[in-house]
Amino acid sequence: MKTLIVNGDDFGASSGVNRGMIEAHCRGILTSASLMVEAPGSAEAARLSAEHPDLGVGLHVVVGAGEDGDEVERQLDRFVELTGRPPTHIDAHRNVHHSEPLRPAFLAAAEQHGLRLRGYCDVHLVSSFYGQWDGTTHLEHIRPTSLLRILEDEMQPGLNELCCHPGYVDGDLHSSYTLEREVELQTLCDREVAALLNDRGIRLTTFADGAGP
Repeated sequence: MKTLIVNGDDFGASSGVNRGMIEAHCRGILTSASLMVEAPGSAEAARLSAEHPDLGVGLHVVVGAGEDGDEVERQLDRFVELTGRPPTHIDAHRNVHHSEPLRPAFLAAAEQHGLRLRGYCDVHLVSSFYGQWDGTTHLEHIRPTSLLRILEDEMQPGLNELCCHPGYVDGDLHSSYTLEREVELQTLCDREVAALLNDRGIRLTTFADGAGP
């Protein structure tokens, strides 16, 4: 059986992103989100997640210039302060958890807290659902037909994670990835996508509901 976590990165980035995440969860196939605990919309995101307990929420660690691996534990603590519970998983903005000298801190935190770390656990990552590369927008790559093709080509038996970035653009969003977020949101809420996942026997889940890390 193929099982799919649909996880939205950048939860908390802004109110618009938060609104899009919740819409993708309530009207679409989004099952999980990764929270940026220091972002402008982080407190709002934590409140929204409490109102939608079926949405799994993990930690999206952001490490700034001059910061080190201590940020992982500090942001884990901040996550618990905001939400009142531990995260379901850990990942990192711009995938810095793959880079030295940060990687050991991420691996240690994941092991200590019993959390899945993206790319270092039993969850196969489906990462190519993204609408921008080489500084150019490619909306055709994040339409429903493209998403279904990506899942058909890249999913493996067992537990999979589709990484996505749905949201609405607003003045608080500091990102070069803007219009693409709204197109991703439309795709994740497309009824045909949900119907075809069901027809193909793909079960939607969260990190918390999957087998142990």
